[in-house]
Amino acid sequence: MISRRAFVASLTSGLLAAPLAAEAQQAGKVWRVGLLVPAVGPWRGRPYQGFEEALRELGYIEGRNLTFEYPRTGDDLSALARVFVHQNVDLILTGGESAARAAKEATSTTPIVMLSVFDAAESGLVASLARPGGNITGMSLPYRDLASKRLELLKAAMPRLTRVAFLTTGNRGGEAAAARAMADAAGPLGLKLAAYEIDLQSPRDVDRAFARMKTARAEALAVSEAGELSFDFRRIAQLALIHRLPSIGARPLVEGGGLMAYGANPLDTYRHGATFVDKILRGAKPADLPVEQPTKFELVINVKTAKALGLTIPPSLLARADQVIE
Repeated sequence: MISRRAFVASLTSGLLAAPLAAEAQQAGKVWRVGLLVPAVGPWRGRPYQGFEEALRELGYIEGRNLTFEYPRTGDDLSALARVFVHQNVDLILTGGESAARAAKEATSTTPIVMLSVFDAAESGLVASLARPGGNITGMSLPYRDLASKRLELLKAAMPRLTRVAFLTTGNRGGEAAAARAMADAAGPLGLKLAAYEIDLQSPRDVDRAFARMKTARAEALAVSEAGELSFDFRRIAQLALIHRLPSIGARPLVEGGGLMAYGANPLDTYRHGATFVDKILRGAKPADLPVEQPTKFELVINVKTAKALGLTIPPSLLARADQVIE
């Protein structure tokens, strides 16, 4: 269940600070947006602050001209999407492919904005990035490029690397496609990739996955981008350290003690997502709004973790980092 307090905390101090954009709303209209997300984690912290700040700059103030409908305990994504449609919300905002697909299956008329999915056109969520068609648009991450770059970075940090483990939640939220993208990227780099699926409903499954990696003599770890995993990023990072596996994934992983993160700048991506909401609430049709891809990507390296692993990061790789965590 999403914490309403967590969502509005950073809005409170700025309620009177932002000017209302007259064109952003109908007179007296209070827009209703349904939040459809697979997990609380991706909606906390700095990335979401970027989204809410962008909305505020566009003139949308929660409690004044905008309200959010939140998930209820026990609702699965499909059921929740149907509830939002029944409530006649003005727009459904989704995080991750599972949520976007549930919303698309629930309605062909209510506008849907995706904040983050992998390869929206390839996965069939939209007809094409340039002409999405239907009632869905938003931001799409080029996961094939992302997978290739992450493995290249691991190889740059460990030139003799040959065996990489990929931690995934299986078929949920585009994970099967993500695993295929990782495997396709591994071959040209001379890497053997083995996927390890975990069930987040089983508390010990992550530990068992790491035990299997050890048996298979994995030398490094790539971690899925799945929103559900965000709850366990810190634990995964620490287990990787315990098992002496240099790891790479999304930014929360490296902040939790992983070795590296490479991906789209989450603040920029979420801020840009707010512009889709604004355009649709002002009358634009999702079918006419091309799906966009992030333009800002960042590399973060945790040298403290590198030292703990006894790994020397090449100076050339450090020089490419947007941030180095000491």
